[in-house]
Amino acid sequence: CEDCGKSLIGECKLHGPLIRAKDRVIPSRARLTLPHYLSLRVLELRAGNEQILGVFAKRVIQKRTQFGPYVGQLSTKLTRYDESRLVLQVLKDGGKYFLDTPDEDCGNWMMFVRLARNQEEQTLVAYQHSGEVYFTTVKPIEPHTELKVWYAADYAKFMEASAVFIKEESDICPLPAVTTKEPVDPWICSSCRNAFATFALLESHQCINKDRV
Repeated sequence: CEDCGKSLIGECKLHGPLIRAKDRVIPSRARLTLPHYLSLRVLELRAGNEQILGVFAKRVIQKRTQFGPYVGQLSTKLTRYDESRLVLQVLKDGGKYFLDTPDEDCGNWMMFVRLARNQEEQTLVAYQHSGEVYFTTVKPIEPHTELKVWYAADYAKFMEASAVFIKEESDICPLPAVTTKEPVDPWICSSCRNAFATFALLESHQCINKDRV
């Protein structure tokens, strides 16, 4: 105790406890990188006060708006897996690495973007370019709409994943038989002449430049 001039174990009985001044609480790196026209919302609170967050638009975001690159630690295995987020990998120096975000100080705001469960709720497409992962809007995003992402067709191949959303078994309906009288024409990209089964897949493909992986 400075007032008594004595070294004590615990509080000074004469002068009482010290007044503790706490450090200022600052947001994580990931939260600080969030663009001003986006917001984070708590969607769910799990055990241990774990928050499930979503990223929402504050204003209209135009189609073909690019976000990124995605920030994460290069790792040969994931230390943190979240079923609501996309697993992302990149090609670096001939090796394939995960973009790992074990905590909010190891990544940027893009780690909070949840995966899309169907084409209707998808607003972003994820792809790799020059060893980095970017998200690009596939349609205009209205205010208060959550940003949700899925793989671009080429990146899905790289990730050994499906570029098409998988529905619940109960939602799967038999496809009508295709006759020679009514052939189903594929959607053709005017730039590279690749064929796509749906217009939505063509839209996602056209968000990617020719030199992107």
